[in-house]
Amino acid sequence: MKSEPTCFSIDDMKHNKVEPWSGVRNYQARNFMKDMKKGDEVLFYHSSCTPPGVVGLVKVSKEAYPDDTAMNKKDDHYDPKHTLDNPRWYHVDVRFVKKFKDMVTLDRIKFNPKLKDMMVTQRGSRLSVQPVSQKHFEEIVKMS
Repeated sequence: MKSEPTCFSIDDMKHNKVEPWSGVRNYQARNFMKDMKKGDEVLFYHSSCTPPGVVGLVKVSKEAYPDDTAMNKKDDHYDPKHTLDNPRWYHVDVRFVKKFKDMVTLDRIKFNPKLKDMMVTQRGSRLSVQPVSQKHFEEIVKMS
């Protein structure tokens, strides 16, 4: 899961302990999130910063449910087509697990041959929620 640290950082996650991962407005990212199960471990990635990279771990504490930010007209993520009867957008709750001692930067990920097939290394991959294989997950944790 990617977040810009100026909007919501791993330190914010640590402080809040549990947070709904709301505001996802891409259908593919939404579908990846809907596939998440309670207890799934998730890499927390800082994007749109220098350098970008994985900064910690969170865990899914509640599976996908309708994203109420889509119904709030004052929210940046408002969508008039989203209703409780016909939800278009979903979110999951995640719980803080740990902040990495060392960020695993995107450059380090790209230069690790064991991670060459990760979605985040692919050109044009800007989804805020992406699947990660178990072997890639373990390699990132090892690198941290």
